[in-house]
Amino acid sequence: MTSLYDRWILPKLLGLACSSPPMMKQRTKVVPKAEGRVLELGIGMGLNLRFYDPARVTEVLGVDPSPELRAVAEAAERDPGLKVRVDDGTAEALPFEAATFDTVVCTYTLCSVCTPPEALAEARRVLKPGGRFLFCEHGQAPDAGIAKWQRRIEPTWKKLAGGCHLTRPVAQAIQAAGFRMETLETMYVPHTPRVFGWNEWGSARP
Repeated sequence: MTSLYDRWILPKLLGLACSSPPMMKQRTKVVPKAEGRVLELGIGMGLNLRFYDPARVTEVLGVDPSPELRAVAEAAERDPGLKVRVDDGTAEALPFEAATFDTVVCTYTLCSVCTPPEALAEARRVLKPGGRFLFCEHGQAPDAGIAKWQRRIEPTWKKLAGGCHLTRPVAQAIQAAGFRMETLETMYVPHTPRVFGWNEWGSARP
């Protein structure tokens, strides 16, 4: 059963954190590159929808297990010409046939899925041959001192932030799932505490 915290407080906290100017700027670095039929993993509150180019994208299908977040995504800002559908679902068990999407978009989702290897395997399964996986994620910092504090904070942080992990590797996990890295950029996001701010983004192909 969903707790009152998960239903009423957590969505508001996630909304504040995930829609901050630095986070939104990060989204603009990958989402506009999507094309064709697009699947968005963990669409959440639909914060990416405003950045899709309807001239390049035929349809966006988003999945998320949270009914509260899906309701927000349904009403999220987007170009009126963009075709969008939001479904109940988890990244680890996508309700789609193999090789059905041109692009899979994954932004700030791998930190909170139950099993990242399964989610990435599913993303690879539903991509068409030659399709593209676009990602922007926060994860384990490369600096030992920052990573140490991430490990200390993570147990409490997970309880407060809907299962969000601070110490998961990003590019390493994507490559281990059978993707070939096409582009990869990294940095600490400005105006963000470093324990939360290590970002990796880019594109990969199966």
